Amino acid sequence: MKINRLNLLVLILIGFCTNVNAQKDPSKAFAFILGSWEMQTAKGKIVEQWVQNPDKTLSGKSYRINAKGGSLLTETLKIKKIGKDTFYCSTVTGQNEGRETCFKLIATKDETYVFEDKTHDFPQRIVYQNQGKNDLLAWIEGELNGKSRKSEFRYKRQ
Repeated sequence: MKINRLNLLVLILIGFCTNVNAQKDPSKAFAFILGSWEMQTAKGKIVEQWVQNPDKTLSGKSYRINAKGGSLLTETLKIKKIGKDTFYCSTVTGQNEGRETCFKLIATKDETYVFEDKTHDFPQRIVYQNQGKNDLLAWIEGELNGKSRKSEFRYKRQ
């Protein structure tokens, strides 16, 4: 019984340290996201591109490329510190009068990073999961009109 409690304590401490590291320096914790990512869809591609800025924030762009090759910027993204906390901030083209919406990093575990804004209409959570050098899984989830929704984005490194 004592061994199980010790194992549980060690796992809790590991999870806490991972979250603390992500809060201290987002540029290191989220280095896996840097570069260009692509997801094929029936209507074309969704592309996300991330770079590190000199101030240690990360900036990204998400856009759609249709079957004819035309592209449309859908949102600009940032991962940055505000005070002591790390946030994922998004400015969606044509929404929210051009203002960014920020989601606070609330959990990290097993290379999965959960950002949340309970007051946002949809989504309330944005999650990124590092699945290795060439694979990235992201999803948005929450409630919309009283129903639980989730959309996944399975990206491959370009």
